[in-house]
Amino acid sequence: MRKKSTLLKSLFLICLVPSITFAQISSKQIDSLVADALVKFKVAGAAVAIVKDGKVIHSKGYGLVEINSKQVVNENTNFQIASNTKAFTTTALAILEEEGKLKWTDKVIHHIPEFKMYDDYVTENFNILDLLTHRSGLGLGVGDLMFFPDGTDFTIQDVVSCFQYFKPVSAFRTQFDYDNLLYMVAGEVIARASGRCNEINKSAQKRF
Repeated sequence: MRKKSTLLKSLFLICLVPSITFAQISSKQIDSLVADALVKFKVAGAAVAIVKDGKVIHSKGYGLVEINSKQVVNENTNFQIASNTKAFTTTALAILEEEGKLKWTDKVIHHIPEFKMYDDYVTENFNILDLLTHRSGLGLGVGDLMFFPDGTDFTIQDVVSCFQYFKPVSAFRTQFDYDNLLYMVAGEVIARASGRCNEINKSAQKRF
């Protein structure tokens, strides 16, 4: 969790610097801002990249990957990016929708026949938009322990089949409760609708 919050917090602080544009900030000033952020947010390290007019004008690591190992962060250090991946998933679905491979209103069981919710009505009417909009009726973060913390060995088939055992806490499409597992199902929809996940990822990179 420390790694997940480090990069986002540091970038957020830089973006909020008042009355200063990136064109006016020197690398030394950025170094100072990030150093200050590491202290204020009590994080071990961060990697910061700034893009202006389509070009990377600053890319640098700060602090440590882990306090115990003393490994230094550099511009190539990998950080967990948490739910930013939800935007990638949605973009890939949008590409497939544009290509006519699926519709937002497609029933999930059209693409994944074995998908099943606790309630038969919900199973039969659950569409792709429902996978993305946190309105399934399931409780906040239900099933998260299947993949967090790291080290579990559940497969995508385990994830797809688990929803039939989760009792809803609200009526279908009536309440917002943040969800992660359904985005994994959305990823499986991408795989089955396209049959070419790597090509979809490359297409997304090229377009965006």
